[in-house]
Amino acid sequence: MYHLFTRRIAVAAACLLPLAAMSMPTHSLAAHKAAAPFRAGLRVGVVLDVGGLDDKGFNHMAYLGAQAAQKQYGITFKYVQTTTSSDALYYANLATFARQGYDLVFGIGFLMEPAMYKVAKAYPKVHFGIVDGAPTDAKGNTVNLPNVANLFFREQESGYLVGYMAGLMEKSKVGAATHNVIGAMGGLSIPPVNRYIAGYYQGARAADPSVKIILQYSNSFTNQNISDSIGLSQISKNADILFAVAGGAGLGYLKAAQTKNVYGIGVDSDQAYLGSYMMTSAVKRVDEAVLQTIGALATGKFKAGDNSFNLSTNATGYGTVGAMVPKSIAAQVAARAKLIASGKLVPTTVIPKK
Repeated sequence: MYHLFTRRIAVAAACLLPLAAMSMPTHSLAAHKAAAPFRAGLRVGVVLDVGGLDDKGFNHMAYLGAQAAQKQYGITFKYVQTTTSSDALYYANLATFARQGYDLVFGIGFLMEPAMYKVAKAYPKVHFGIVDGAPTDAKGNTVNLPNVANLFFREQESGYLVGYMAGLMEKSKVGAATHNVIGAMGGLSIPPVNRYIAGYYQGARAADPSVKIILQYSNSFTNQNISDSIGLSQISKNADILFAVAGGAGLGYLKAAQTKNVYGIGVDSDQAYLGSYMMTSAVKRVDEAVLQTIGALATGKFKAGDNSFNLSTNATGYGTVGAMVPKSIAAQVAARAKLIASGKLVPTTVIPKK
């Protein structure tokens, strides 16, 4: 599956803005208006990945998107939580909804690519959406199917902005950011995770070329104990800011930041609720992508193949900025967000080798 990385990077190359600094686009979830007329009564199934509904991020955001669509488009929806990463289990969960004649079935996660290919071929009259991926055949080749919407994000935009903030904090030696060292932890080394991290590297070094970045992977999206250990290890090596890109496992990594009185950066959803030690979050609005895809089907505008979600569609960026961040730094980050939104700044998708 990993030989698909190059293709993913090409697709991605093809942000929630700071709430206090920039106004939300008019098509945000709160302001999204259902086009009229639209087809009411759609049945939507959502297959969550490991980590489940309570991961406080990726999966939970997909659920919130379906909830919003329920209110705005009159859909009914059900979800199922996947307990282990298994092609057979992914297929079984997706096929359960397809067999029951659901109008649209979502697979939430890159790891469902092979299962998505099989189920979409088996049920060509059912519409599907896959977050962070596209159907792949038995040889690992990407195959765009006429009934599958591939929902990709420019996570590198979000990563760049939080990395730029971290770099400025270290350069200015604000609060706990005194060692010119920052950390990052990915769950698995897969394209959507690595796009976040690539942007983080680029943004941090754009702000402070001398900053040191420690990167490790937990090899899990659920194991908080391992992630906590990684966080404590990085802090012992003088990391002042920890960026978690590991779903539910990231909560353990961020706990280490809280325990040792350094700063945390969340991922996917706005994780400011975790505490005052949270500097910000790199946001990926899976909820917005789910809502927009359901809306497209309801209004007869469903688009199969690659769909890109980014700053201009309110799907990437950063969340609440912590009180420890000076207004001058917040303003500089907001200015970078504007450059990204305008296309004048294009964050990278490639993690540097050193």
